[in-house]
Amino acid sequence: MPTAAAHDAVDAPVVPSYVRDGWWLPAEDSRLAVVADASTGEPVARFGAEGLDLGEVVEHARTVGRRTLGEMSLHERALRLKELAKHLFGQREELYEITVSSGVTTKDNLVDVDGGIGTLFTYSSKGRRELPNSNVVTEGPIEQLSADGSFLGGHVLTRIPGVAAQINAFNFPVWGMLEKFAPAFIAGVPTLVKPATPTGYITAAAVRMMVESGLLPDGSLQLISGSARGLLDVLDHRDMLSFTGSADTAGALRSHPHVVHGGVRFTAEADSLNAAVLGPDATEGTPEFDAFIRAVVTEMTVKAGQKCTAIRRVIVPEAQREAVTAALGRRIRDKVVLGDPRAAGVTMGALASRDQLRDVRGAVEEMLAAGGRIAHGALETPVVRTLSGEDATADEGAFLAPIVLTWEDPGAEAVHSREAFGPVTSVLGYRDLDDAVRLAARGGGSLVATVCTHDPDTARELTVGIAGHHGRVHLLDRDTARSSTGHGAAMPQLVHGGPGRAGGGEELGGTRAVKHHMQRTAVQGSPDLLTAVTGLWHTGAAQRLAGDPEFGGSAEEIHPFRKSLAELRLGDGVASGLRTVSEEEISAFAQTTGDTFYAHTDPEAAAANPFFPGIVAHGYLLVSWGAGLFVDPAPGPVLANYGLEDLRFLTPVAVGDSIRITLTAKRITPRVTDEHGEVRWDAVIHNQDGEVVATYDVLTLVEKENTTYAGWNA
Repeated sequence: MPTAAAHDAVDAPVVPSYVRDGWWLPAEDSRLAVVADASTGEPVARFGAEGLDLGEVVEHARTVGRRTLGEMSLHERALRLKELAKHLFGQREELYEITVSSGVTTKDNLVDVDGGIGTLFTYSSKGRRELPNSNVVTEGPIEQLSADGSFLGGHVLTRIPGVAAQINAFNFPVWGMLEKFAPAFIAGVPTLVKPATPTGYITAAAVRMMVESGLLPDGSLQLISGSARGLLDVLDHRDMLSFTGSADTAGALRSHPHVVHGGVRFTAEADSLNAAVLGPDATEGTPEFDAFIRAVVTEMTVKAGQKCTAIRRVIVPEAQREAVTAALGRRIRDKVVLGDPRAAGVTMGALASRDQLRDVRGAVEEMLAAGGRIAHGALETPVVRTLSGEDATADEGAFLAPIVLTWEDPGAEAVHSREAFGPVTSVLGYRDLDDAVRLAARGGGSLVATVCTHDPDTARELTVGIAGHHGRVHLLDRDTARSSTGHGAAMPQLVHGGPGRAGGGEELGGTRAVKHHMQRTAVQGSPDLLTAVTGLWHTGAAQRLAGDPEFGGSAEEIHPFRKSLAELRLGDGVASGLRTVSEEEISAFAQTTGDTFYAHTDPEAAAANPFFPGIVAHGYLLVSWGAGLFVDPAPGPVLANYGLEDLRFLTPVAVGDSIRITLTAKRITPRVTDEHGEVRWDAVIHNQDGEVVATYDVLTLVEKENTTYAGWNA
């Protein structure tokens, strides 16, 4: 990349870094990297970070950023993420105008800019739905470690004590930052962003918008615009580094002493020779064949093929190889208009830089030397649609027409090891499904593969065969051709990453990614202490029960349904008295509901069942009676019951048996955005002998303050 000796050597702005809550520029005599417009070759930005103290930047995140983020709960940070997303969404048109200099089209922006903003929205929603409104996340069931239940053990997740550093590739300057930032922010871990220089000015524009929103807590986000050589030298076991880029660079970072010996958490998303496999049933003329061709051309041309998820290997039945190759060529000729994205009608822009163009051409030349043949496209400078609207060559631009290679030898090493990171794909023929699986696996580990078939047996055999080599499998057929989000789209709800060559890392995947920024810790102790640590009531911890004194209740305690969230505490509950079960009630329930299963209606058949002593009560009848036993019916702060979870029936209840219920406040979750919150209640039904009949959680919505029915019928 060219450099200039001083700030004024090239007429292009210097992109500042954002560190220690302020904008920073290198000294006047610094040597700067120059970034050119991908379509015209004109300078658009300059970068340099010479003189920036990375140790101070990291320490600012660990101290100021960690403190300000820690003052908020998981839900509060998730809600702040939504506000950031709304702010960026309102300014996305400005980002679109900036991104065109990198060669991207309007459609490309839907993937990068809109995709990044959408990821913020998704994480905000999932964070508030799936995580507690606290800063401690419990994981898995509590284990009883002593016979009497006085000593328990379990697992909790808390945020790592350092910084989440990210080093990103040039192809997704907005999405690449935001998809890593979102889970780190919710977890409460400050982020340090190092974007790739060729498109770093776009990342800087997005960061500026986020800073100017006033929504970022101090120290929660910092940006290095320029070289961050030495960053790993100042990271340690408290920190995490997420890398997206080449496998070679990932290997160099992974071998750094602070990763190997110092405990820096490291995850990589690297090179990936992704495949699309066409099933034998998807012959020319079928909906699957057409959908397959559309998918491959889309992945070749969106972002000019500069996607880690782009389809590099098109694996098809040998008998279909010529038909597929010809169909790809026709669709490219019919649908692709190459040129400056600022010109009307352009559907595919330039590569990100002339350096990138040189690399892609070099990769194609290597594959041609290894046995590949160009079936469509060419390596020469193409005729493109220029900004003026004329069709001409643009020698200063980084344009490359889409290239389809075909191979007589599908096992040639180069096609399975050399990636041309641009609008290039190779068509390979397979003999049978086992051969297709073998070829797909030759990629050495990939981010994603598409399996295109309408035959369930083929879908199962191919998916099971290749899944161990891939982070995601995209099943495509006539039923999903229109609704599919596509081969290349990394959805925030699903994991993004892959084994082997693809880096061995994992990003996204919903709240899994939040937990990647947290430390899992085993905790052991008494039920009371574990309740205090986790914010989740555990069996054996203190209870304050209203209700029947024979079963632990006290007349001095207030029924928990009379308490608002401001008054309710973990362990508050109610213990009911016994209710006797009659055969008439069981029969009436059976006739009313239509549930006349023999165990409830046929004494002889019920007695023959090895699990029942005879006629038994319906499980759902017991749950209904349980509600009748614990409820306080008068209007109050409990607004609604919105569900049951983890229901298990353990002991049958026969005619003449009795049941009682104990209901205990298990988790209290105020909503940040509403005047109510959720209360999860531990419900246990016992019989007259003290045996556990059923266990489940009752979910209710409760007011923060008793306002709706305050003074009702007073």
